[in-house]
Amino acid sequence: MIRDTETLQILLDSLRQFVNEALIPRENEVAETDNIPDDIVVQLQEMGLFGLTIPEEFGGMGVTMEEEVNIAFELGRTSPAFRSYIGTNNGIGSIGILLDGSQEQKLKYLPGLASGELLSAFCLTEPDSGSDAASLKTSAVRDGDHYIINGTKRFITNAPHADIFTVMARTNPDIKGSGGISAFIVERDTAGISLGKRDNKMGQKGAHTSDVIFENVRVPASQLIGGVEGVGFKTAMKVLDKGRLHIAALSVAAAERMLADSLQYAIERKQFGKPIAEFQLIQAMLADSKTEIYAARCMVLDAAKKRDQGLNIGTEASCSKMFATEMCGRVADRCVQIHGGAGYVSEYAIERFYRDVRLFRIYEGTTQIQQLVIARNMIRDAQS
Repeated sequence: MIRDTETLQILLDSLRQFVNEALIPRENEVAETDNIPDDIVVQLQEMGLFGLTIPEEFGGMGVTMEEEVNIAFELGRTSPAFRSYIGTNNGIGSIGILLDGSQEQKLKYLPGLASGELLSAFCLTEPDSGSDAASLKTSAVRDGDHYIINGTKRFITNAPHADIFTVMARTNPDIKGSGGISAFIVERDTAGISLGKRDNKMGQKGAHTSDVIFENVRVPASQLIGGVEGVGFKTAMKVLDKGRLHIAALSVAAAERMLADSLQYAIERKQFGKPIAEFQLIQAMLADSKTEIYAARCMVLDAAKKRDQGLNIGTEASCSKMFATEMCGRVADRCVQIHGGAGYVSEYAIERFYRDVRLFRIYEGTTQIQQLVIARNMIRDAQS
Protein backbone atom coordinates (compact mmCIF):
# COMPACT_ATOMS: atom_id res chain seq x y z
CA MET A 1 0.00 0.00 0.00
CA ILE A 2 1.42 3.36 -1.02
CA ARG A 3 0.31 5.95 1.51
CA ASP A 4 1.21 9.08 -0.46
CA THR A 5 2.18 8.64 -4.10
CA GLU A 6 3.67 12.11 -4.44
CA THR A 7 5.85 11.81 -1.33
CA LEU A 8 7.05 8.37 -2.34
CA GLN A 9 7.94 9.59 -5.83
CA ILE A 10 10.00 12.43 -4.36
CA LEU A 11 11.88 9.90 -2.23
CA LEU A 12 12.42 7.54 -5.19
CA ASP A 13 13.67 10.40 -7.38
CA SER A 14 16.12 11.41 -4.64
CA LEU A 15 17.27 7.83 -4.26
CA ARG A 16 17.77 7.40 -7.99
CA GLN A 17 19.89 10.55 -8.11
CA PHE A 18 21.86 9.41 -5.04
CA VAL A 19 22.49 5.97 -6.54
CA ASN A 20 23.50 7.41 -9.92
CA GLU A 21 25.69 10.24 -8.65
CA ALA A 22 27.07 8.99 -5.31
CA LEU A 23 26.98 5.20 -5.19
CA ILE A 24 27.57 3.86 -8.71
CA PRO A 25 30.72 6.00 -9.18
CA ARG A 26 32.16 4.51 -5.95
CA GLU A 27 31.46 0.85 -6.74
CA ASN A 28 35.00 0.08 -7.89
CA GLU A 29 36.45 1.78 -4.83
CA VAL A 30 34.34 -0.41 -2.55
CA ALA A 31 35.29 -3.54 -4.49
CA GLU A 32 39.00 -2.72 -4.38
CA THR A 33 39.18 -1.63 -0.73
CA ASP A 34 36.51 -4.01 0.63
CA ASN A 35 35.16 -1.06 2.58
CA ILE A 36 32.31 1.44 2.38
CA PRO A 37 33.74 4.99 2.62
CA ASP A 38 32.85 6.93 5.76
CA ASP A 39 31.39 9.82 3.78
CA ILE A 40 28.96 7.42 2.08
CA VAL A 41 27.87 6.09 5.49
CA VAL A 42 27.18 9.66 6.62
CA GLN A 43 25.08 10.29 3.51
CA LEU A 44 23.12 7.09 4.14
CA GLN A 45 22.42 8.35 7.66
CA GLU A 46 21.45 11.84 6.52
CA MET A 47 18.96 10.40 4.02
CA GLY A 48 17.32 8.36 6.77
CA LEU A 49 18.01 5.06 5.00
CA PHE A 50 18.88 3.18 8.20
CA GLY A 51 15.32 3.69 9.44
CA LEU A 52 13.22 3.07 6.36
CA THR A 53 11.07 0.36 7.98
CA ILE A 54 11.19 1.58 11.58
CA PRO A 55 8.01 3.46 12.62
CA GLU A 56 8.04 7.24 12.72
CA GLU A 57 7.44 7.24 16.49
CA PHE A 58 10.95 5.79 16.87
CA GLY A 59 12.58 8.12 14.34
CA GLY A 60 12.17 6.07 11.18
CA MET A 61 10.09 6.41 8.03
CA GLY A 62 7.76 3.48 8.67
CA VAL A 63 7.42 2.55 5.02
CA THR A 64 4.90 -0.08 3.96
CA MET A 65 5.95 -3.28 2.19
CA GLU A 66 4.96 -1.94 -1.22
CA GLU A 67 6.91 1.24 -0.57
CA GLU A 68 9.89 -0.80 0.65
CA VAL A 69 10.14 -2.93 -2.49
CA ASN A 70 9.92 0.20 -4.65
CA ILE A 71 12.82 1.64 -2.65
CA ALA A 72 14.73 -1.62 -3.10
CA PHE A 73 14.17 -1.36 -6.86
CA GLU A 74 16.28 1.81 -6.71
CA LEU A 75 18.92 0.85 -4.13
CA GLY A 76 19.49 -2.51 -5.78
CA ARG A 77 20.83 -0.95 -8.99
CA THR A 78 24.26 -0.53 -7.44
CA SER A 79 26.69 -2.67 -5.45
CA PRO A 80 24.79 -4.85 -2.93
CA ALA A 81 27.27 -3.79 -0.24
CA PHE A 82 25.59 -0.40 0.19
CA ARG A 83 22.18 -1.95 0.74
CA SER A 84 23.64 -4.66 2.98
CA TYR A 85 25.13 -2.08 5.33
CA ILE A 86 21.71 -0.55 6.06
CA GLY A 87 19.80 -3.78 5.54
CA THR A 88 20.02 -5.34 8.98
CA ASN A 89 18.78 -2.17 10.68
CA ASN A 90 15.75 -2.22 8.39
CA GLY A 91 15.20 -5.97 8.49
CA ILE A 92 16.15 -8.81 10.77
CA GLY A 93 18.14 -6.61 13.13
CA SER A 94 15.19 -4.43 14.12
CA ILE A 95 11.96 -6.13 13.09
CA GLY A 96 12.18 -8.73 15.87
CA ILE A 97 12.45 -5.96 18.45
CA LEU A 98 9.64 -4.05 16.76
CA LEU A 99 7.29 -7.04 16.57
CA ASP A 100 7.93 -8.80 19.86
CA GLY A 101 10.10 -6.52 21.99
CA SER A 102 8.92 -4.75 25.11
CA GLN A 103 8.18 -1.04 24.97
CA GLU A 104 11.31 -0.42 27.02
CA GLN A 105 13.41 -2.37 24.50
CA LYS A 106 11.87 -0.51 21.58
CA LEU A 107 12.54 2.89 23.16
CA LYS A 108 16.09 1.91 24.06
CA TYR A 109 17.23 0.57 20.68
CA LEU A 110 14.95 1.53 17.78
CA PRO A 111 15.76 5.28 17.66
CA GLY A 112 19.50 4.52 17.46
CA LEU A 113 18.92 1.92 14.77
CA ALA A 114 16.73 4.34 12.79
CA SER A 115 19.36 7.09 12.85
CA GLY A 116 22.24 4.75 12.03
CA GLU A 117 23.93 5.59 15.32
CA LEU A 118 23.61 1.90 16.15
CA LEU A 119 24.29 -0.92 13.71
CA SER A 120 22.66 -4.30 14.24
CA ALA A 121 23.40 -7.91 13.36
CA PHE A 122 21.16 -10.97 13.48
CA CYS A 123 22.73 -14.13 14.94
CA LEU A 124 20.86 -17.26 13.88
CA THR A 125 23.06 -19.38 11.59
CA GLU A 126 25.68 -21.65 13.20
CA PRO A 127 28.48 -23.92 11.94
CA ASP A 128 26.11 -26.93 12.09
CA SER A 129 22.82 -25.09 11.70
CA GLY A 130 21.92 -23.33 8.47
CA SER A 131 18.73 -24.19 6.61
CA ASP A 132 17.79 -26.35 9.60
CA ALA A 133 17.79 -23.33 11.88
CA ALA A 134 15.68 -25.02 14.56
CA SER A 135 18.60 -27.35 15.35
CA LEU A 136 20.80 -24.56 16.68
CA LYS A 137 23.04 -25.39 19.65
CA THR A 138 23.87 -22.00 21.17
CA SER A 139 22.63 -22.13 24.75
CA ALA A 140 21.28 -19.54 27.17
CA VAL A 141 21.13 -20.79 30.76
CA ARG A 142 19.22 -18.81 33.37
CA ASP A 143 21.36 -17.68 36.31
CA GLY A 144 19.40 -15.47 38.66
CA ASP A 145 18.68 -12.18 36.91
CA HIS A 146 20.93 -13.10 33.99
CA TYR A 147 21.34 -15.62 31.21
CA ILE A 148 24.70 -17.13 30.34
CA ILE A 149 25.12 -17.56 26.57
CA ASN A 150 27.57 -19.97 24.94
CA GLY A 151 27.92 -20.81 21.26
CA THR A 152 29.18 -19.72 17.86
CA LYS A 153 27.23 -17.97 15.11
CA ARG A 154 28.42 -18.07 11.49
CA PHE A 155 28.18 -15.83 8.38
CA ILE A 156 26.75 -12.95 10.42
CA THR A 157 26.24 -9.87 8.25
CA ASN A 158 27.69 -6.64 9.66
CA ALA A 159 29.11 -8.52 12.67
CA PRO A 160 32.47 -6.68 12.46
CA HIS A 161 30.67 -3.34 12.84
CA ALA A 162 27.58 -4.17 14.89
CA ASP A 163 26.73 -2.43 18.15
CA ILE A 164 23.99 -4.89 19.08
CA PHE A 165 23.30 -8.51 18.20
CA THR A 166 19.91 -10.20 18.11
CA VAL A 167 20.90 -13.68 19.27
CA MET A 168 18.87 -16.86 18.96
CA ALA A 169 19.75 -19.31 21.72
CA ARG A 170 18.24 -22.43 23.25
CA THR A 171 16.83 -21.74 26.71
CA ASN A 172 15.16 -25.13 27.11
CA PRO A 173 17.45 -28.04 26.17
CA ASP A 174 14.62 -30.51 26.73
CA ILE A 175 12.79 -29.12 23.71
CA LYS A 176 14.85 -30.12 20.67
CA GLY A 177 12.95 -28.16 18.05
CA SER A 178 12.08 -24.51 17.69
CA GLY A 179 10.01 -24.32 20.87
CA GLY A 180 13.08 -24.18 23.09
CA ILE A 181 14.64 -21.17 21.33
CA SER A 182 14.59 -17.63 22.70
CA ALA A 183 15.79 -14.29 21.34
CA PHE A 184 18.11 -11.87 23.13
CA ILE A 185 19.46 -8.38 22.47
CA VAL A 186 23.17 -8.53 23.29
CA GLU A 187 25.30 -5.40 23.27
CA ARG A 188 28.70 -5.51 21.58
CA ASP A 189 30.76 -4.53 24.61
CA THR A 190 29.41 -7.37 26.76
CA ALA A 191 32.26 -9.43 28.19
CA GLY A 192 32.85 -12.78 26.49
CA ILE A 193 31.98 -11.76 22.91
CA SER A 194 34.64 -12.19 20.26
CA LEU A 195 34.68 -12.21 16.47
CA GLY A 196 36.23 -14.56 13.97
CA LYS A 197 38.17 -13.23 11.00
CA ARG A 198 36.22 -11.55 8.24
CA ASP A 199 34.97 -14.05 5.69
CA ASN A 200 36.71 -13.86 2.33
CA LYS A 201 33.68 -14.22 0.07
CA MET A 202 33.19 -14.87 -3.63
CA GLY A 203 31.63 -11.45 -4.06
CA GLN A 204 29.90 -8.59 -2.26
CA LYS A 205 33.10 -6.86 -1.21
CA GLY A 206 32.37 -4.16 1.34
CA ALA A 207 29.61 -6.26 2.92
CA HIS A 208 31.35 -7.89 5.87
CA THR A 209 30.47 -11.13 7.61
CA SER A 210 32.21 -13.13 10.33
CA ASP A 211 31.68 -15.60 13.14
CA VAL A 212 30.40 -14.24 16.45
CA ILE A 213 31.59 -16.27 19.42
CA PHE A 214 29.86 -16.23 22.81
CA GLU A 215 31.85 -17.57 25.76
CA ASN A 216 30.04 -17.37 29.10
CA VAL A 217 28.40 -14.11 28.07
CA ARG A 218 26.27 -12.81 30.94
CA VAL A 219 23.20 -11.02 29.63
CA PRO A 220 20.58 -9.38 31.90
CA ALA A 221 17.22 -11.12 31.78
CA SER A 222 15.77 -7.78 30.69
CA GLN A 223 17.46 -8.37 27.31
CA LEU A 224 15.21 -11.33 26.53
CA ILE A 225 13.07 -10.01 23.66
CA GLY A 226 9.54 -9.53 24.94
CA GLY A 227 10.50 -11.09 28.29
CA VAL A 228 9.17 -14.48 27.18
CA GLU A 229 11.17 -17.67 26.68
CA GLY A 230 10.57 -20.10 23.85
CA VAL A 231 9.24 -17.71 21.20
CA GLY A 232 12.54 -16.60 19.68
CA PHE A 233 12.30 -18.85 16.64
CA LYS A 234 8.77 -17.63 16.00
CA THR A 235 10.14 -14.09 16.14
CA ALA A 236 12.76 -15.02 13.56
CA MET A 237 10.18 -16.61 11.27
CA LYS A 238 7.94 -13.54 11.43
CA VAL A 239 10.50 -11.49 9.54
CA LEU A 240 11.12 -14.06 6.81
CA ASP A 241 8.27 -13.12 4.46
CA LYS A 242 9.40 -9.51 4.61
CA GLY A 243 13.05 -10.36 4.09
CA ARG A 244 12.33 -12.67 1.20
CA LEU A 245 10.32 -10.02 -0.62
CA HIS A 246 13.11 -7.52 -0.02
CA ILE A 247 15.75 -9.85 -1.52
CA ALA A 248 13.42 -10.55 -4.44
CA ALA A 249 13.12 -6.81 -5.10
CA LEU A 250 16.90 -6.41 -4.93
CA SER A 251 17.25 -9.21 -7.44
CA VAL A 252 14.93 -7.41 -9.84
CA ALA A 253 16.94 -4.20 -9.47
CA ALA A 254 20.31 -5.90 -9.96
CA ALA A 255 18.99 -7.68 -13.04
CA GLU A 256 17.74 -4.39 -14.46
CA ARG A 257 21.15 -2.80 -13.91
CA MET A 258 22.98 -5.71 -15.57
CA LEU A 259 20.58 -5.68 -18.51
CA ALA A 260 20.89 -1.91 -18.98
CA ASP A 261 24.68 -2.17 -19.00
CA SER A 262 24.56 -5.06 -21.44
CA LEU A 263 22.12 -3.35 -23.79
CA GLN A 264 24.40 -0.32 -23.94
CA TYR A 265 27.40 -2.54 -24.58
CA ALA A 266 25.57 -4.41 -27.35
CA ILE A 267 24.65 -1.13 -29.05
CA GLU A 268 28.23 0.16 -28.91
CA ARG A 269 30.17 -3.05 -29.60
CA LYS A 270 30.63 -3.80 -33.30
CA GLN A 271 31.47 -7.08 -34.97
CA PHE A 272 31.25 -7.99 -38.65
CA GLY A 273 30.67 -4.32 -39.40
CA LYS A 274 27.61 -3.69 -37.26
CA PRO A 275 26.54 -3.44 -33.59
CA ILE A 276 26.10 -6.83 -31.97
CA ALA A 277 22.67 -5.61 -30.83
CA GLU A 278 21.54 -6.27 -34.40
CA PHE A 279 22.37 -9.98 -34.11
CA GLN A 280 19.25 -11.99 -33.43
CA LEU A 281 20.88 -14.33 -30.91
CA ILE A 282 21.95 -11.30 -28.87
CA GLN A 283 18.44 -9.91 -29.19
CA ALA A 284 17.03 -13.19 -27.89
CA MET A 285 19.11 -12.93 -24.71
CA LEU A 286 18.08 -9.31 -24.24
CA ALA A 287 14.40 -10.13 -24.78
CA ASP A 288 14.41 -13.18 -22.50
CA SER A 289 16.02 -11.13 -19.75
CA LYS A 290 13.58 -8.24 -20.12
CA THR A 291 10.62 -10.61 -19.98
CA GLU A 292 11.80 -12.44 -16.87
CA ILE A 293 12.60 -9.18 -15.07
CA TYR A 294 9.11 -7.89 -15.83
CA ALA A 295 7.54 -11.09 -14.51
CA ALA A 296 9.59 -10.97 -11.30
CA ARG A 297 8.79 -7.30 -10.71
CA CYS A 298 5.07 -8.03 -11.06
CA MET A 299 5.33 -10.93 -8.60
CA VAL A 300 7.12 -8.86 -6.00
CA LEU A 301 4.68 -5.94 -6.22
CA ASP A 302 1.67 -8.24 -6.05
CA ALA A 303 2.97 -10.04 -2.95
CA ALA A 304 3.92 -6.74 -1.28
CA LYS A 305 0.43 -5.33 -1.80
CA LYS A 306 -1.14 -8.48 -0.34
CA ARG A 307 1.12 -8.28 2.73
CA ASP A 308 0.07 -4.67 3.28
CA GLN A 309 -3.55 -5.87 3.15
CA GLY A 310 -2.81 -8.19 6.06
CA LEU A 311 -2.98 -11.39 4.03
CA ASN A 312 -0.81 -14.43 4.70
CA ILE A 313 1.77 -14.35 1.91
CA GLY A 314 4.06 -17.18 2.99
CA THR A 315 3.66 -18.92 -0.35
CA GLU A 316 3.80 -15.76 -2.44
CA ALA A 317 6.93 -14.52 -0.67
CA SER A 318 8.71 -17.82 -1.29
CA CYS A 319 7.55 -17.86 -4.93
CA SER A 320 8.82 -14.33 -5.41
CA LYS A 321 12.14 -14.98 -3.72
CA MET A 322 12.74 -18.20 -5.63
CA PHE A 323 11.78 -16.87 -9.06
CA ALA A 324 13.43 -13.46 -8.74
CA THR A 325 16.76 -14.73 -7.44
CA GLU A 326 16.96 -17.56 -9.97
CA MET A 327 15.97 -15.09 -12.69
CA CYS A 328 18.73 -12.75 -11.56
CA GLY A 329 21.26 -15.55 -11.92
CA ARG A 330 20.09 -16.33 -15.44
CA VAL A 331 20.24 -12.66 -16.42
CA ALA A 332 23.75 -12.37 -15.00
CA ASP A 333 24.88 -15.33 -17.06
CA ARG A 334 23.34 -13.95 -20.26
CA CYS A 335 24.86 -10.53 -19.66
CA VAL A 336 28.34 -11.97 -19.27
CA GLN A 337 27.74 -13.82 -22.53
CA ILE A 338 26.65 -10.63 -24.28
CA HIS A 339 29.85 -8.94 -23.14
CA GLY A 340 31.89 -11.90 -24.38
CA GLY A 341 35.49 -11.85 -23.17
CA ALA A 342 34.98 -8.36 -21.78
CA GLY A 343 32.45 -9.80 -19.34
CA TYR A 344 35.14 -11.92 -17.73
CA VAL A 345 37.39 -9.02 -16.74
CA SER A 346 36.82 -6.53 -13.94
CA GLU A 347 36.88 -3.49 -16.24
CA TYR A 348 33.14 -3.98 -16.67
CA ALA A 349 30.64 -4.06 -13.79
CA ILE A 350 29.04 -7.27 -15.02
CA GLU A 351 32.03 -9.33 -13.84
CA ARG A 352 31.46 -8.09 -10.28
CA PHE A 353 27.67 -8.38 -10.43
CA TYR A 354 27.95 -11.94 -11.72
CA ARG A 355 29.69 -12.86 -8.45
CA ASP A 356 27.67 -10.56 -6.21
CA VAL A 357 24.21 -11.80 -7.16
CA ARG A 358 25.06 -15.46 -6.64
CA LEU A 359 24.38 -14.98 -2.93
CA PHE A 360 20.77 -13.95 -3.53
CA ARG A 361 19.85 -17.60 -4.19
CA ILE A 362 21.24 -18.64 -0.80
CA TYR A 363 20.40 -16.23 1.99
CA GLU A 364 16.93 -15.64 3.43
CA GLY A 365 16.41 -19.33 2.62
CA THR A 366 17.94 -21.18 -0.32
CA THR A 367 16.00 -21.89 -3.49
CA GLN A 368 15.54 -25.44 -2.28
CA ILE A 369 14.06 -24.26 1.02
CA GLN A 370 11.64 -22.04 -0.93
CA GLN A 371 10.58 -25.07 -2.96
CA LEU A 372 9.84 -26.99 0.23
CA VAL A 373 7.89 -24.08 1.73
CA ILE A 374 5.79 -23.65 -1.41
CA ALA A 375 5.02 -27.34 -1.79
CA ARG A 376 4.19 -27.85 1.89
CA ASN A 377 1.86 -24.86 1.87
CA MET A 378 0.16 -26.21 -1.25
CA ILE A 379 -0.37 -29.62 0.37
CA ARG A 380 -1.62 -28.09 3.63
CA ASP A 381 -4.09 -25.85 1.81
CA ALA A 382 -5.35 -28.76 -0.32
CA GLN A 383 -5.98 -30.87 2.79
CA SER A 384 -7.62 -28.15 4.88
